[in-house]
Amino acid sequence: MVDVTIRGAGIFGLSIAWECLCRGAAVRVVDPNGVGAGASGGVVGALAPHVPENWNDKKAFQLDSLLAAEAFWADVEATGGVSASYARLGRLQPVVDERALELARARAVTAAELWQGRACWRVIEAAAAGSFAPVSPTGWLIFDDLSARMQPRRAAQALEAAILARGGDIVAEAPDAGAVIWAAGVWDLERISAALGRTVGNGVKGQGAVLHFSASNAPQLYADGVHIVPHYDGTVAVGSTSERDYEDPASTDAQLDVVLEKVFTSVPVLHGAAVVERWAGVRPRAKSRAPMLGTHPLFAGQFIANGGFKIGFGMAPGVARVMADLVLEGRDGIPDGFRVEASL
Repeated sequence: MVDVTIRGAGIFGLSIAWECLCRGAAVRVVDPNGVGAGASGGVVGALAPHVPENWNDKKAFQLDSLLAAEAFWADVEATGGVSASYARLGRLQPVVDERALELARARAVTAAELWQGRACWRVIEAAAAGSFAPVSPTGWLIFDDLSARMQPRRAAQALEAAILARGGDIVAEAPDAGAVIWAAGVWDLERISAALGRTVGNGVKGQGAVLHFSASNAPQLYADGVHIVPHYDGTVAVGSTSERDYEDPASTDAQLDVVLEKVFTSVPVLHGAAVVERWAGVRPRAKSRAPMLGTHPLFAGQFIANGGFKIGFGMAPGVARVMADLVLEGRDGIPDGFRVEASL
């Protein structure tokens, strides 16, 4: 017997499967391409918050999800025995001018209130940050301790192991059974758009790279529009581009070279680090730019969880919770900005 069929073995599909299993449901995940075959098999793994101002339901939801992540991934790892490489080590960002410095200090005040005292945002002297830090024209850096990192592929493998250990199935093909949740990424967004005759979402290509450099206990960096994420295995992942127009979804090109040049300029200690992998993939972006959650627009009685785009891993614990609430218990706690209607 299957209570829930989830179509898609990316971060949303796997996380929802795990949450449903933890609540006692019998779950099957179906994906002909295997676990983490799409954007969830990327390299960067930056779980970072929005700035603490102009508060809305999207930012509040993300905060709750980021705060829940440590316990979520600890349970996954303990059950399946595979590490997701999760670590909440924070993030450093350069302060580029006096106006930015004033704004950063103001955000430190709002963070104290909006982040409920469970995380901080503060301005520190760049000299105190050590060598693995971005160049700052002002001599000041922003540090927040809410940001975390993981290796996306390892996280998908950790969820796979935990799901199987808990009695769930992950298969290439199977008929629908029980409640059906579509977490099928770009393919499903394109299918919905074609059926409705208007764009409800699209794929955005991203390119990233992995450098050979050991800084496993350092915070991640965000400088000149690039995420720079040290991982536990002696590598640093960097990325990514955002390309609406592309010919080959899996190829890397000169746009990644520009990203790497920014990294070497912004973080001098990385200059000369060997590039051990170049990666490209297409991420699902809903029209609303927020996750697209709720009733599937094409299939009565079925559900959708899509549009993770750049924040899928950070949102995953929260998305799993509200989708399990909806599908298993009939409780709809989806924020208005995440509803399917926001992208239709």
